[in-house]
Amino acid sequence: MSLDGVEEIVHAGLPAFRIGGARFASLASQSAGYGNLSLTLEQQAAFVEEAPEIFLPIPGGWGRMGHTHIRLAAANEDVLTGALRTAWKLRLENNAKRRGKKRSPAAPAGASPRARARDRSGNVAN
Repeated sequence: MSLDGVEEIVHAGLPAFRIGGARFASLASQSAGYGNLSLTLEQQAAFVEEAPEIFLPIPGGWGRMGHTHIRLAAANEDVLTGALRTAWKLRLENNAKRRGKKRSPAAPAGASPRARARDRSGNVAN
């Protein structure tokens, strides 16, 4: 794959693609003729509405979380590339949000606001 930072891994014996340790696409449903994409519900709805012959929610709970099948035989290269790029970009954004939520090492989890304001020398910041 030519998208920055993507690595191919094996998931359930088939290729999957991830960035920052999290998957955004796989071929886990390849035997049924599908690729799988991780999208938001809004993205999923837009793809399905625009091209229902190509995109459909994965049945059950996974589909209700945005996981989407792409019919590989029905998708041309441009559609497949665009869909993969959308899932890749979403994964990048989610990874960045996840990194931003991690606490600074200067204050332990559950520390009071005053303790979180301390600098590394132990002084309370003004």
